[in-house]
Amino acid sequence: MQNEKCKICRRLGVKLFLKGERCLSPKCPIVKRPYPPGQKGKRRKGPPSEFGKELREKQKLKILYNLDEKQLKNYMKKVLERKGKVGDLSAFLIKILESRLDNVVFRLSFAHSRTQAKQLVSHNFFLVNGKPVNLPSYQLKKGDVITIKPQKTKKAIFQNLKNLLKKYKTPSWLELDIEKLEGKIVGEPKLEEVAPPVEIPAIFEYYSR
Repeated sequence: MQNEKCKICRRLGVKLFLKGERCLSPKCPIVKRPYPPGQKGKRRKGPPSEFGKELREKQKLKILYNLDEKQLKNYMKKVLERKGKVGDLSAFLIKILESRLDNVVFRLSFAHSRTQAKQLVSHNFFLVNGKPVNLPSYQLKKGDVITIKPQKTKKAIFQNLKNLLKKYKTPSWLELDIEKLEGKIVGEPKLEEVAPPVEIPAIFEYYSR
């Protein structure tokens, strides 16, 4: 049976890696069936309206970063308030989203997906600069150190983690110490490197209506 997360990607027409690196498999449903789920003849026909396109891009970003509607709206409000004060609004938004603690846990490959990362953070699995933080939306900055709590490393979910991390390449703005199971923010996330499969300007248009 097709996983619900796979149906979301097919419905939105883009691979959102909701199941983590496993989505790289050529067996991924969106690769085999690059069209929306549903019975033949009942799938949407023709291009969506401008509003429909904006709504779809908003949904992509919200699902990609595992946000609820209120969270995304607050982020967009915060970014739009900085219009004229920051150069590229899209880059500024991505910097904020990528700097969330749950996203950094995912980017360090301490979790298979952002959903799992959010759960682990909420259940007090991590330390930030030596102090426990259980807020997934916690904003990290350059110099911050993220560590798996020593007592949590014995959990089944982390048993083979060090071997798996040896094959993993972190983004350029992160540094990973495999032996210590520790990550450090050494730069700022860039829009060009993150390259989210989303047309962010369309989302700004949606929230500017």
